[in-house]
Amino acid sequence: MRPDTPAENVDHTAEAARLERTAGLYPEDAETLLLRAAAHLELSGDRPAATALYDRLLSSADGLDNPALVRALKASNLWEYGHEAEARAIIEGIRTTAPRDPAPWVIVAEALESHDELEAAAETFGEAADLLLPHSPEEPPPATHPLLYGRHRVRRMLGLPHDDRDTLADTLHTSPVSLDELHDPKRVWSLGSDNPAELAAEISRLRAELGAYREALSRPFPVAILHWPAPELSELLSAYPTLSSEYPSHTDHLSTIESSLRELSASGTPNLGIVTGTVPSYEAFAASEGTSPTDPTLLPQYATTLAARGRAVAWPPGRGAGCWCGTGEQYGECHGIR
Repeated sequence: MRPDTPAENVDHTAEAARLERTAGLYPEDAETLLLRAAAHLELSGDRPAATALYDRLLSSADGLDNPALVRALKASNLWEYGHEAEARAIIEGIRTTAPRDPAPWVIVAEALESHDELEAAAETFGEAADLLLPHSPEEPPPATHPLLYGRHRVRRMLGLPHDDRDTLADTLHTSPVSLDELHDPKRVWSLGSDNPAELAAEISRLRAELGAYREALSRPFPVAILHWPAPELSELLSAYPTLSSEYPSHTDHLSTIESSLRELSASGTPNLGIVTGTVPSYEAFAASEGTSPTDPTLLPQYATTLAARGRAVAWPPGRGAGCWCGTGEQYGECHGIR
């Protein structure tokens, strides 16, 4: 499915089947692809089939990159078709194991919220914030923003006073309608008003909220630049020496990546990313395209395919994050130096 495909034109069952087939072709990306397939099954209304996919992932002999995320999605899905006790048990297990990724916390907290468990949702959001943002940094990682927004929303619904983290959420929020307005419990009464001005104001708020949701859910494929770690580039050039014209040296390769991304950013290109290649994966891609790996025009196609399979890492890295090149240094002290 293209990222610009209107939701009403999507055959979710067919898309789920396509993603499952793709997962069979690219087992190294099976986790990402099957999670997307499960999401389509949920949207199609076939929640038992989605649960079966989550169970398939959790029973994988190869292990998962993010098992807590899979369990959280399974719990949310189970609760939606009547398996409340099992969902609650999974949610409690996630809270106990305290994953370091914010996504599972957001999913289980929102599951509690959607079933009117507001106190439990607030506690869950709070536990996650205490774990992942103990010092309330001025610029928390983007992945934690939904955690702060969700915490703000539930606390607003409970009528709790603002604290430092609520203020931080307000600061991070970029919609023209403030979080306090979007999360106002009294908004629902505006929908029943006979006052045209109140209805117009509520429509404006809903449009802003819908725009934020669309931005969060659209996940367009990034414009991705291909990165070869030093050992992989050495192996690539040993096997296919004609590609040396594309990569004179590993140092030049890294410099070209950073300069290309900065030029794209300066031109206004959004959603930039980096994908990391491996020689076996590249050779498999070339075989699937019926093309020789020596063909340099295959390289950008390979990068685009990796990005479409969810392998891209956003550029530039956040403040304090490690550099994309893999040296272990902070980006600001490595390729991020201006």
